Amino acid sequence: MISLGLWLNQITASSLAEYCAAQMNIPVCTQKPTGVEYILEFSETAVQLHACNHENYKPLKLDFTLGGAAHRRKFGGGAGQMIAKAAGLSGKITPHIFDATAGLGGDGFVLACLGCRVTLMERSPIAYVLLADALNRACVYAQQCDAELLEIIQRIQLLPGDSIEHLKTYAGYYPVIYLDPMFPERQKTAAVKKEMQLFHALIGKDEDSAELFNNALEKTWCRLIVKRPRLAPPLNNTRVDLTLEGKSCRFDIYTRRKITLETLAACGDE
Repeated sequence: MISLGLWLNQITASSLAEYCAAQMNIPVCTQKPTGVEYILEFSETAVQLHACNHENYKPLKLDFTLGGAAHRRKFGGGAGQMIAKAAGLSGKITPHIFDATAGLGGDGFVLACLGCRVTLMERSPIAYVLLADALNRACVYAQQCDAELLEIIQRIQLLPGDSIEHLKTYAGYYPVIYLDPMFPERQKTAAVKKEMQLFHALIGKDEDSAELFNNALEKTWCRLIVKRPRLAPPLNNTRVDLTLEGKSCRFDIYTRRKITLETLAACGDE
């Protein structure tokens, strides 16, 4: 079992630290923890995940204002991106998307950049606090100097919890549901950065992805999108209606209705 410490670094309180502590039954320390494999640090500047046994690895911190996220927002190809085609985006059609496996929020952020309202759900307390912190920081930054980014962040809603249970009790339908389950075969590829390999090891793989798929299929109004490693079999070995394939991954699409303004209105999703 992997050990984790929660560290309040020069701050007296953090609602995200309290949430993580309650969910994982781990005490919050005001001194840097010792004897653990990972430290989740909460400070005034950011939430960061440290791998104590790999001091040469950079701390994992999410940032939607700089780096790869900012570059893809500005130069990623817009509606020509494969994920945009998978989601059925065109013209005025920007459906509400439920990302049931938010992870570190990369794909959800891209979809919000493309004009979609995106609901993210993440059950891992570690991933949730990293993502929540990044969205909060991006919102503060955008309010000061980036109106376009602020509009994007305001289209994103992040929820903690288990998507399977959420979908079982959800009264309506989502126009589009997006799944990107974590699989063991993806953790061994050379393309995955060392820091991300450690994150995958800490979070673990999604053992219940088949159940999530079944519940998502029942609650999608227009289409269900499943992101898969390019050479992996379809999730649940279910017949796929349409596949978009890239160099390292593909999108398997399960269609229920054609995405049009009329079908989106009929969904009743607000």
